[in-house]
Amino acid sequence: MVTVNAISSDTIEIKGSKFIAFLMPMAMYEEQMASLRSHHPNAVHFVSASRSLNEFDQIVEYSGDDGEPKGTSGKPTLSVLQGHELINAAIITVRYFGGTKLGPGGLVRAYAEAANAAYAQAVLHPYEKLLCQDFTCEYSNVSIVEYEMTQKAIRCVKKIFGEKGAEFTIEATAEKLELFYGALGRSIQHC
Repeated sequence: MVTVNAISSDTIEIKGSKFIAFLMPMAMYEEQMASLRSHHPNAVHFVSASRSLNEFDQIVEYSGDDGEPKGTSGKPTLSVLQGHELINAAIITVRYFGGTKLGPGGLVRAYAEAANAAYAQAVLHPYEKLLCQDFTCEYSNVSIVEYEMTQKAIRCVKKIFGEKGAEFTIEATAEKLELFYGALGRSIQHC
């Protein structure tokens, strides 16, 4: 399985209709859908599909036609995610109607082609299960904690400075977290 860490996009035009597809990490889906709806007020459809893993490592899939005939847009978009073994990723395709109806077969081809075009622009990464963990440290240890996060390629999700020290929320693979905690020893306290 593979995933993406950034948004990629491409546009295709078929019989006057414009299809703008955006492939993104699942974590960005809600925000991007709201943003696209506000930036494209004249678009007629916002078709979407997603694939993610739940807390039990089961694949959860979704597709939505957003007013297009049932099964002609969301399903072909989801098929692109499945076919390329993408996980924790979503595609939103913005459609501007060009005046010519494409028919069910034409819509299926158009949405699949748009999704594949966005996929072709993406930088893919092997999927690794990420764990999210919290810990605290004294202010005197913040610089060494941040140094080790950089050295071990650990993502800082949140950092809050309180009265007694800093509270971090980090995300990384189990292997990277083990190396990180091993390097820090007693400099931190797990929450």
